[in-house]
Amino acid sequence: MSCVLISSVRNLLFRPCDRPLCLSYLIRMGKRSFSEAMEDGITTGKRAAAVQAVDDHVRDNQVVGIGSGSTIVFAVERIVQRVKEEKLNLVCIPTSFQAKQLIQEHNLTLGSLERNPELDVAIDGADEADANLDLIKGGGGCLTQEKIVASCARDFIVIADSRKDVDKLGTTWKRGISIEVIPLAYKPIKLKIEKQLGGLANLRMATKKAGPVVTDNGNLILDWVFEEARSYDWEKVNVTIRSIPGVVETGLFIKMAKMLYFGTTDGKVKTRSAPWLTPDTQPSAHKTETNGRSK
Repeated sequence: MSCVLISSVRNLLFRPCDRPLCLSYLIRMGKRSFSEAMEDGITTGKRAAAVQAVDDHVRDNQVVGIGSGSTIVFAVERIVQRVKEEKLNLVCIPTSFQAKQLIQEHNLTLGSLERNPELDVAIDGADEADANLDLIKGGGGCLTQEKIVASCARDFIVIADSRKDVDKLGTTWKRGISIEVIPLAYKPIKLKIEKQLGGLANLRMATKKAGPVVTDNGNLILDWVFEEARSYDWEKVNVTIRSIPGVVETGLFIKMAKMLYFGTTDGKVKTRSAPWLTPDTQPSAHKTETNGRSK
């Protein structure tokens, strides 16, 4: 990226010109080029993590949970490629309207939890993951269906770019923990959370419509921005929030993910297994380290 930028600047500086080149233009161009390079690197990481996870865990004759968000798009693309090349027979269970659309647009077999209540594997993204593989999810508003599908899978596998890999929840994700709530109860729930746990529980507002975000289930979302300086037992926090009448589900995924794949900007993939796993609960399709992946 730096070589391309230097070359571009050189061409601009020494081009024939009737007036001096504006320095502010060069600065803007440099910022834009850097931003574009960063986005390209993030995309590279997402794709690498998705491809590796699908290759490691998706097998013929499986029922597969399809997560939501930007990273899962690359997982679906890889699944489609493998279905065509290997003639895989898969049934795909969506976690959201977006996931359902992806499955249908790519002509994959669409299933449901009514017909397929037990899944072999579910693959989904995350907003953040800590050292224990506890997750914050729900930035896209699909937390309840995502958690239901993940809970039905024998193996829940998470894919993300390396920015999401943190030691402590809240390190990089500053939008809080998503909580899906029954509409009539959002205000009492907000007050109870703030009183019991501190921080602020904000009603998530829509950006392209007037009023709040409405989930696929017809509910509202509170984003609880917790106190960063405070130490939380996330398992207890999850139980506390879910015990409040009117709460449907939280975006805390505690002891659910068995394995995480983090893609870096240079296309490498780092994997982590949950520390609470036993030999009997290891992912069934778990592989040892392969080429192009480092642990």
